[in-house]
Amino acid sequence: MRRRLRRIRDLLTGRMDSTLADALIGQLEATKKGAWLALSMIGGEVGRAGAHERMRAIEHLGDEERRRLVAELTDAVVTPIDREDLYRLSRAIDDVLDSLRDFVRESHLYRVPDQIRFSPLLDQVIVGIEALENAVTGLSARPAAVIDDALEAKKAGGAIRRMYQYEISRIFSGKLTAEAMKERELVRRLEIVGVAIGNAADAIADGAMKR
Repeated sequence: MRRRLRRIRDLLTGRMDSTLADALIGQLEATKKGAWLALSMIGGEVGRAGAHERMRAIEHLGDEERRRLVAELTDAVVTPIDREDLYRLSRAIDDVLDSLRDFVRESHLYRVPDQIRFSPLLDQVIVGIEALENAVTGLSARPAAVIDDALEAKKAGGAIRRMYQYEISRIFSGKLTAEAMKERELVRRLEIVGVAIGNAADAIADGAMKR
């Protein structure tokens, strides 16, 4: 009954159903935990095997929040942006976490040395996720700033892709050994993360522009 009354209140006031924002923020918080875990792993603060195990729990948390959003979306009376854009946003966030999971898993499998050089890319991943958090929060609290926050996330995604290009140039300038190809696969995973952050930024910006 309380949940239904809250939905009716949101309909009458034109406010977003808060459960949708809560689920999106939950997804983003899980994703940021995954990024921090990857950064701790390449810095040697967390072992690769341990990071691999911990990432499973983080991924499960993100999946639960995504399931919650999808379930809430079917019953929501008022949504801040089009349902399609909300679903696109949630899917893109899920892609970010999935690619971070793959990065940690492959790091565990490949045992590539000197992975600390990937830290600037992961720093930008965190910048992008935090900008997306600000954008989601802004949907109900400060809608005028949503586009600016989405642009910050988009810039972070672009920065990751540029860093990827420099890393690929560096790798291909040397001998293409098995170790070099393993390193290429890892940096490619982070480039995919950058693309997914850009997709998430586009989804929320597109939705905000339609309002």
